[in-house]
Amino acid sequence: MRGDRAMPGWSDIQPTQIAKQLSIIWSYRYDRETDAFIGRLAGDQIEHIFGKTLRGTPMTELYPVKEYPKMSARFRRVVTEPVLYLEDGKVFQLVDRYGYGERIVMPLSSNGVLGDGIFGATAYETFLDTHAIPHPDSEQWFAL
Repeated sequence: MRGDRAMPGWSDIQPTQIAKQLSIIWSYRYDRETDAFIGRLAGDQIEHIFGKTLRGTPMTELYPVKEYPKMSARFRRVVTEPVLYLEDGKVFQLVDRYGYGERIVMPLSSNGVLGDGIFGATAYETFLDTHAIPHPDSEQWFAL
């Protein structure tokens, strides 16, 4: 981070520093006025799971209607409190893909104070049989 900013900003992300992870990263802009998440970028593995580009796509169009409230609440907490979120277990089950993996999400801020986006990475292994997934789900929240 630069200067006295409390939260990392979009400009702090250096693709050359995370080149090996680019295929599993993703991010959303967050509009506080409309309480909407809009896709900003995603690596090729993430876009493959969704079957479309995330860039410019509202999160409401990426997740099933009944599951969207859970995902948006989780991500809203990351960007507004702010907190760091770590999850392991079943990932992508909300979009009818099943895999075991880990997801980490952090808030981003254009001004260093007020969150206006999230940046995450999801590493996973696909399973055809959801009963074969090795561990129960867990999530952890870390105050920033």
